Amino acid sequence: MDTSAEDDLADGEKGSAASSSREPSVHQLRLFVVLAEELHFGNAARRMFISQPAFSRQIRALERHLGVGLVARSSRRVELTSAGQALLPEARAVVDSMDHIRHVAQTQVRYTHGRLAIGSIGAEAQQPYTRAILAELRTRNPDLKLDVCSLDIAHHVLALTEGEVDVVFLVSPMPPGIETLTLATEPRVACLPADDPLADRTSVTVAELAGRPVVDVPPECPRTWWDFWSVDPRPDGTRVRYGPVVHDIEALFLAVAHGEAMAFLPAAARNFFPRPGVRYVEVSDVPPSTAALAWMARNRTMPTVKAIRRAARTVLQRTPPGPGR
Repeated sequence: MDTSAEDDLADGEKGSAASSSREPSVHQLRLFVVLAEELHFGNAARRMFISQPAFSRQIRALERHLGVGLVARSSRRVELTSAGQALLPEARAVVDSMDHIRHVAQTQVRYTHGRLAIGSIGAEAQQPYTRAILAELRTRNPDLKLDVCSLDIAHHVLALTEGEVDVVFLVSPMPPGIETLTLATEPRVACLPADDPLADRTSVTVAELAGRPVVDVPPECPRTWWDFWSVDPRPDGTRVRYGPVVHDIEALFLAVAHGEAMAFLPAAARNFFPRPGVRYVEVSDVPPSTAALAWMARNRTMPTVKAIRRAARTVLQRTPPGPGR
């Protein structure tokens, strides 16, 4: 649990006791939006990394500030009241506006202080081309500060579109508005439970994998991206049956190991992610995985983004992208 968040909550409750007319905080509105999405206090609290009692107290404080009940609670379920349903779009608009303000401010700080925020998904940060690009970038721009972070499946594109990071090392395809530079290609593999009848094969076809559910991703992920990675639809036109929703790579491996679903991954996963209960089998008839450096088209002329693009092109001139890299 984030103790600093708990302290902030406690301070907020003291302030609310002193003045029942105090305006609601953006944090309280954010909690309400999350509760409206989850309709479960425990799940919403875990998502916000605070305890359930603290979460409940903040929702009650929000209701006091607004003078109206927002949720109807029972032992079995949580529902929004008519007032809660009416106020939800307004609360979401406030939260979204504050997030946008924060992202704009963070971008300006990075721009004016010569800082580049770099995201990476899966094993991309450890790939030879990524290490070579970052080394070239540091050589060319010794005063440029680099903030490198690992992003999960659920939010790696959202982090880029909302300005949390300036560039991302990821795997294509990307939706409109995002530009990419291809860094490498490699085959794709099927990530299967160890006891799957196909797990001991060296290669399989998509048709042989028919009927097996594929792990799904949350709605924050671009659907076109996951359709590619799920091979949905299949070459014969059939649609994929999806299994559990996963937010990060470890949840994906857990779902596969438990036999709940399979997944398609870049072949490098065999080396970077050996996991008990999981086997990798090359898929012979799907397009390859394409690793790329991605940035927002609107940010392509930012000096820091231009710097890493130049570094990437220099590295690619020495070793052009190709199969198996």
